[in-house]
Formats: sequence, C-alpha cells, structure tokens
Amino acid sequence: MLRRIIALVFIFSCTAVAWGILGATIFSRTYNAGPGLRNKVQSSWGSPQVQKPPSASYSYLVAKETTTTIDGRSVENVTKERAWATLPTDRSDIDVSIRLEHRQKGLLWYSTYRVSFSGSYVFRNDSGQEQPVSLYWPFPSEKAIYDELALTIDGQPLAYKSDKAAITATALMAAGSTRTLRVTYRSQGLDTWEYEFGSEVSQVRDFRLHMTTDFGDIDFPDNSLSPTEKRPSGQGWDLTWRYQNLVSGYNIAMAMPAKLQPGPLAGQISLFAPVSLFFFFFVMFIIATLRGIDRHPMNYFFLAAAFFSFHLLLAYLVDHISIHAAFVICSIVSVALVVSYLRLVVGMRFALRDAGLAQFVYLVLFSYAFFFKGFTGLAVTIGAILTLFVAMQVTGRLNWSQQFRAAATESGHAG
Repeated sequence: MLRRIIALVFIFSCTAVAWGILGATIFSRTYNAGPGLRNKVQSSWGSPQVQKPPSASYSYLVAKETTTTIDGRSVENVTKERAWATLPTDRSDIDVSIRLEHRQKGLLWYSTYRVSFSGSYVFRNDSGQEQPVSLYWPFPSEKAIYDELALTIDGQPLAYKSDKAAITATALMAAGSTRTLRVTYRSQGLDTWEYEFGSEVSQVRDFRLHMTTDFGDIDFPDNSLSPTEKRPSGQGWDLTWRYQNLVSGYNIAMAMPAKLQPGPLAGQISLFAPVSLFFFFFVMFIIATLRGIDRHPMNYFFLAAAFFSFHLLLAYLVDHISIHAAFVICSIVSVALVVSYLRLVVGMRFALRDAGLAQFVYLVLFSYAFFFKGFTGLAVTIGAILTLFVAMQVTGRLNWSQQFRAAATESGHAG
C-alpha cells in the first residue's frame, strides 16, 4: 500500500509539473505577442480617442520696445509683433453615441468601438471690433479614420484645411456677435473614449454632453467625472453631463467593458489543475478503499493523462473558437476518456456514476468557476469543505489500520 501511495504521489507531481509548463506556455503565447497584436489592432481599427474642444482666436499687433547701445548711447526701438487672443466659448452642446465591437487577435480580445460625434460650440467676439477668427479643432487621435466629417458655421458649410493633428478654418465675426461652430463625424477607437476640457484646470460654461451606449457594463476611469444624469436605455445607458459653470481638472471618460480573455483564462485553469486532480484522486482513493477495489498506479496514470488532455486541448482550441464552446468540447473529451477507460478496468456503473460524477465536479465545475471573476476562490473553498464533510462521514467508522494491513497482505499474496 505504501508503495502505491508513493507511486500516486509521483504521478501527481509529474502531472503538476506538466501543468505548470503548459500554463507558462499559454501565458507566454498570450503576453509575448500582446504588444504586437495591440499595435496591429490600432493600425487597422484605431487607437484610444481623446476629444478636445475647438478653439477660436484672432491675432492683433502689439508694440514691443527694445533698447540697444550704440557708441555708448542707449537707443530705443519700437517694433510690432503679432499676438493671439482666444475668444470665450459661451455654450457647448455635444452628442456622443458609442457602439461596442470586440475584436480578437491571438488569445486576447480587444475592446474596440464605433463612435458618432456631434458637437455645437458658440463663440462670442468680445474684442470690440470685427475680426477674422481662426478656428482650430483637434482630432481625437492621429491613428483613426473619420467618416462623414463635416464642419458648419451657423448652419452653413465651412471650408477647412486639415493635417494629421487638427482641422483649421477661418470665419469673419462682427464685434459682439456670436457664431456657432458644429462638428460631426463617425470614427473608431480602442479601450477608452475621453472628452478633455483642457490640459490643466479649466473652466466651461453652459456645457452639456449626452452619451448613449449599447452596453450595460459602463465604467468611468479614475480621475474622471461621473454623469449628472443616467438611466438605462435598452441594453445600454443614456448618460448626461450638464454644467452651468464648471471649474475642474477632471475629464469625461468612458472605459469599454473587457471581454472574457481566453488566453489568461486557459492559463489560470491550467495552473489550478493540480488542485482538481488532487480532489479527484482523493475521492477515487476513498471509494476504492471502501469498496475493496484494487487499482494499479498505472490506472491513476491514465486518469491523470485524461485530466491533462482537457487543459492541453483547451490551450490550443481557444485560438480558433469561442472559449465557451472550447470548454464544452474539452469537458466532453476528457470525461469520455475517463469513463470509457474505467468501464474496462472496473465496470460501467463505477465509471459513470462515481468517476464520471467526480470528474464533472472537480474538473469541469471547478474549472468553470474561473468564468466568474471574484467567485473562483469561494466556489473552490465550498467544494473542498463539502468534499471533506462527505469523506469524514463515510469513513468515520472505517478502521484504516485494518484496511492498510489487508491491502498489504493482498499485495504480498499477489507477489
């Protein structure tokens, strides 16, 4: 009996090492290729977007006095230089619609989205005279596409010039007048969308930003403003930020919900696998002892191999199909291997009712607990306590010394 236990420990240890290698391989495949895959997603889809408000400014000449020394005498020179003044923004009215579209590269899902933007900004000419005003609207990202991009001034199309960073245009404003600049576009981004008031603490007046999403798992990153109004709308949310006179160094931001990552999940399940196998071996050992079933260490070796096949198949199947479908297929394959093998060793009743049920609980259900973030440890703990309770109840009157002596005697007779 002692030699069999040592053999079981050796089989378990070797399988645990194999799982450790498999888990490390999965994480290596996932994260070593991660930066390159992310760059590919950004190049084909778009990068995180940070939208800044447009600005309106005009130039004017200022006198600048300089003093030079000629032949020991100070000579004053007056030159004129061009300076710029920014017009105030009286009102900002913005509508944003975000539609989530996850994309998979390798073993990772990326939170990509489509965004529709429409912003109206009212500028006031407080210079006291008519001015040709330069309008500047920065792109939210250099790595993005902008479809249906349009600029209007008081409802009329506005001619503009653009480079990779911004759009510039010119409009004439009478003294004391206001003009409304409207910008609309459709674009694509990654992970986050942000509206930035300014690089430092900024003041905004009569501001409204209305955002709709088609996803319910909304998240506002740290150091961002929460909406002043929000309500569910279908599968998503209807969010509004409304301020009359805001002074803040925080911005408005939305983080896209992350999808269940197949690579890290498969790696975590593989590294946890020795725990599942330990409970399965423990239950099989108890049942065999209670029923007097004689099983050779080689039987346990093939059971460990069947367990390992679950994680090995899962590691490479998630590259091609969804993690949920891969999990179901791997579970069926592994349970079928165990049941079909043990029916030849012990019988169909034991293989299906005892071994099959134990494998379903300790391999399938324990592994599936990783799909519920934050509840894995609790689920495994409850399963371990219930297993311990059942084992203590069914073996409470068992004479272990007698069982071990009987097993040793049978081994001696067999030798």
